Amino acid sequence: MPIIRRSRGSSPPPSLSPPATVISTTSSHTNTTVHPAVGVLNGLLKDIPLPPWAIFIIFSLGLIVIVLCCLWVCKKCCCTRKKKKQPKKKDQERINLDGVNGKTTTALVQPDVNDVDYGSSRKYRGKLLYSLDYDSAQSEVVVGIKQANSLKAMDLGGSSDPYVKVYISPDKTKTCETKVFRNTLNPVFNEKFSFQMTKTALLKSTVVMQVFDFNRFSKHSIIGELRVQLCNVDWNHVIEEWQDLEEASKFEDGSLGEVCFSLRYVPTSGKLTVVILEAKNLKSMDIGGSSDPYVKVQLTLDKRKWKKKKTTIKKKTLSPYYNESFTFDVTFEQIQRVNLVISVWDHDAVTRNDAMGKIFLGCDATGNQLRHWADMLSNPRRPVAQWHNLLSAQQVNSTLTLKKKIPLSNKLPF
Repeated sequence: MPIIRRSRGSSPPPSLSPPATVISTTSSHTNTTVHPAVGVLNGLLKDIPLPPWAIFIIFSLGLIVIVLCCLWVCKKCCCTRKKKKQPKKKDQERINLDGVNGKTTTALVQPDVNDVDYGSSRKYRGKLLYSLDYDSAQSEVVVGIKQANSLKAMDLGGSSDPYVKVYISPDKTKTCETKVFRNTLNPVFNEKFSFQMTKTALLKSTVVMQVFDFNRFSKHSIIGELRVQLCNVDWNHVIEEWQDLEEASKFEDGSLGEVCFSLRYVPTSGKLTVVILEAKNLKSMDIGGSSDPYVKVQLTLDKRKWKKKKTTIKKKTLSPYYNESFTFDVTFEQIQRVNLVISVWDHDAVTRNDAMGKIFLGCDATGNQLRHWADMLSNPRRPVAQWHNLLSAQQVNSTLTLKKKIPLSNKLPF
């Protein structure tokens, strides 16, 4: 076989056998491994029977609601912080420095009392102008209630309906009241009240002047009071002065309870109708801490006892409810001379009945009692109801001063 020689630059001869085919086992697609959370989300979306666009809208609305809630919370927090910072600014501005001229150290260190209205636990209740005088010839003390100023507002409208109650402690045998002034904090009373008293009694007596806010259908609220010890008064001249009202003393508990009743008068028929509605906070008269109260309704004519009626007895209660009506024949001429006496009694089956409290209305009455009577006369044919504080029987009897009945001619001893 001949030897074939190749030159150095020539190409190799073609191979006689066919080239081997190489098969690659490497996969041509990319890695598509899915995150588990995405798989769970896709599963949930497939379970929701809604189209994708609806799911997108619901998700967007939920996101908007969450953002709005976050903004609202942030706004509230900012407003709260501002409110907490405001009192500090107000406290710094509460001292009025308009009158400080810088020339005196007193003006800088100690401002006027009227310019400082904080830091004191005492509540301002207003002030009262009163007068005191003693008539030695008549042996009586004359108490004048002139006027009040800057009273504390007790009603929701920022005003009050003030009146003044005057009595002398500790005897308290007589209680007087001024007229009621509507919707004012600066009433002008100009009323005088006299009390019989010896010079020796002056040394142990105290004049009490209490300012109340009138309420027709609830308990009257006390605004403040003044107590003047008569032993410290110089009776050589008339005393007239302003004094700030103080908080009412709690050690003197003289409350005997309250009674509510309505009055109605018809001039044409001459009918006076008294409806005893109820009473409350009555004084306990029995050993068990209760009472058996009933109410006596009495008319007096020309300072003499005239007619009377009474309610039923309510057993073992201090707040009885009656709603009982009584009608009296009183002509228009007589109504000008009539007084109505309302008294509450405790019934005792064995012993004598005890008086628990008393009140009288009519032309001889004063204060709230006179006002109630005047309201009845000025509103004929219409019932007028009102609550009244009960007084002791001694107080009412000393004020009313009823005369004894004149004996009949057939009963005279001669």
